[in-house]
Amino acid sequence: MAKKKRQIRVEFRKKYESKTRDEADLTRRYQNSGNPEELDAPNRERVSGKGQWTRRRTITVDEVSGKSDANDKPQLGLDKESALQGLVLRVHGLESIVLDKQGRQYRCATRRLLKSMATDQRHIVVAGDQVHFRPEGENQGMILRVEPRRSELARSSRDRRHVFAANVDQLLIVTSAAEPGIKPNLIDRLLTTAEHSRVDACICINKCDLIDPATLQPLVGTYTQMGYRVLMLSAQENWNTGILRKLMQDRYTVVLGQSGVGKSSLLNVIEPGLKQRVQAVSSENDKGKHTTTTAEVFPLQNGGAMIDTPGVRQFQLWDISTEELASLYRDLRPFASRCHFPNCTHVHEKGCAVKDAVADYRLDVRRYESYVQMRDDPLGESSETVDEFDG
Repeated sequence: MAKKKRQIRVEFRKKYESKTRDEADLTRRYQNSGNPEELDAPNRERVSGKGQWTRRRTITVDEVSGKSDANDKPQLGLDKESALQGLVLRVHGLESIVLDKQGRQYRCATRRLLKSMATDQRHIVVAGDQVHFRPEGENQGMILRVEPRRSELARSSRDRRHVFAANVDQLLIVTSAAEPGIKPNLIDRLLTTAEHSRVDACICINKCDLIDPATLQPLVGTYTQMGYRVLMLSAQENWNTGILRKLMQDRYTVVLGQSGVGKSSLLNVIEPGLKQRVQAVSSENDKGKHTTTTAEVFPLQNGGAMIDTPGVRQFQLWDISTEELASLYRDLRPFASRCHFPNCTHVHEKGCAVKDAVADYRLDVRRYESYVQMRDDPLGESSETVDEFDG
């Protein structure tokens, strides 16, 4: 469809603000001045904005004509004759590795205009992004535009939105039955994020060969009753890895979990030749050691791709209010709609259908306690563990 260009005002970060010219009585000053050129604004000053300083600039964008969808966002102007399309495989500081449609990789910097725009996002480009870039020299380039994302998974990091994967179809929550032990509350946080982002979720319990699998049946049953797929796996013994491989076929899957649960080991089994580095769990504190240092996309031979991420010991929710939290719990949602008060918190009110369901054992007690803890502490600040997810 034909596109037209228009200009919009965009807010930039504080360090890119520019001084505005004094506009007071410009006409009289022009008439009384012997040299009109003295009134010309310096190169770095603008006759726009309010006050002495302004962070708003005018940029040219492409706009799809004939559409009125509110989700359509204007895009930065682009010379398509010199630009290529690509997939961001990983980001290292100021440099992104981009894969083009011919299978070539480019080390790309990001256009300054993109980095200058004011945003609550920690990084403007993330693994899984579809971008337009301009090749510059041998295997190098410049990212000119980031295409709108059809989905993204994010967490809170230093009061900013940390998007760790974009354009994904499903979230693979990997945990382990032992070494380190399973953390159900962490699984609940990841499931809540998947529900909020409208991304399918699958729970993978690795290292099931180290325990009696029957001991996990109550926990597995709780999640399967809510409609989540739960796989009991062993990368060491190659248990059920074929099912996981089929589940990931032709889909973009992000893999997330604690350090040491065997994410990289599972991926090595699923995709032969991947050769992801692995490390043993610390014998001193039963915690995993970081081997994956940044989120990275790996295209799969059978179609689709997987995004491996660094290990996470604490997960802080982003943009999820306490009022909507119950609606993101699949098992609480049916009871929450029956509460006496429409704004019920499901914690202390009388006539709460959720609390009645817990008392009657129709709702899992641990899941309810997980909800209360997450509602009181959405950022996980009361956790004794340290947030070490740096991807």
